[in-house]
Amino acid sequence: MTAKTIPILDLETFTHGECPDDFVEGFGNALAEYGFFALVNHGVEQTIINAAYGAAEAFFALPEETKKRYEIDALKGQRGFTCFGKEHAKDSTAPDLKEFWHLGRERLPAHPVSYPDNLWPREVPQFRPVMATLFEQLEACAHTLMQACAQYLQQPTDFFSTQVAEGQTILRVIHYPPVPEDVEPASQRAAPHEDINLITLLCEATSPGLELLTRQGEWLPVKTLPGQIIVDTGDMLQALSNGLLRSTTHRVINSSSSREPIAQRSSRRFSMPYFVHPRPEFDLTPLPNCVEQTGGSPMFPAQTAGEYLQQRLKEIGLS
Repeated sequence: MTAKTIPILDLETFTHGECPDDFVEGFGNALAEYGFFALVNHGVEQTIINAAYGAAEAFFALPEETKKRYEIDALKGQRGFTCFGKEHAKDSTAPDLKEFWHLGRERLPAHPVSYPDNLWPREVPQFRPVMATLFEQLEACAHTLMQACAQYLQQPTDFFSTQVAEGQTILRVIHYPPVPEDVEPASQRAAPHEDINLITLLCEATSPGLELLTRQGEWLPVKTLPGQIIVDTGDMLQALSNGLLRSTTHRVINSSSSREPIAQRSSRRFSMPYFVHPRPEFDLTPLPNCVEQTGGSPMFPAQTAGEYLQQRLKEIGLS
């Protein structure tokens, strides 16, 4: 690793390597220092990612009135479409310059966990199969990463397994359109924020813009190479680890080309973060061994994942 970049980890060193403990140590060290790392050999097919971006572009090119048919207020933004400028970062009144689509795990009728059914745009028939496949591949990757996380936190390897397998995980498909000329000056494509969940897997975006805030208070551009997935810590994992693993502030800045005509592909940006959530009743009370490693006092309250999620959805304007 060179200066001014995030660590790069190879998942195959954990799944097929001779020293999986090296991956576990690298995983923990990266999230403790940066809250971010880049992942290679993750098992998510590049062809699927490319096809998903193609389906996303086709959907977001639809007329606004068509897209809004899939924006259901009762779902609180957890499934289907959320229109441009509706979401804002916590503690920010300026809207983010994005629109997005949420989808989750396909639920069987007899599934014991209650979460919304997915919506699918009829106008883009390829959207459902390609996004469902991408979700499944990211889920498999996340399952392996959470095993490594459990080991780093000195818990049984399957500590997160059932919780995540039946959790409220969502895939967010984001479109950042060209920035309007009359945009509110304080608005950014995504204002500085921290993720809500356990960990996030971010497929490489179609253009740069992601930056993280370092311990030194500097904004560090996160540059990904083709084939890499960015992984970062969410607030839930930070709380559970009593701050041992950092939920780092990050943002998506307005690019210099964002005001170009919409017909120019370079003026738009797409990204697909996969937010790994546990079951709503999962206890986020800091683990005793993590409390011991971080000064001996709990720094986060006792609460469930469901309680925290509802609190944050209100703070960002989705509930």
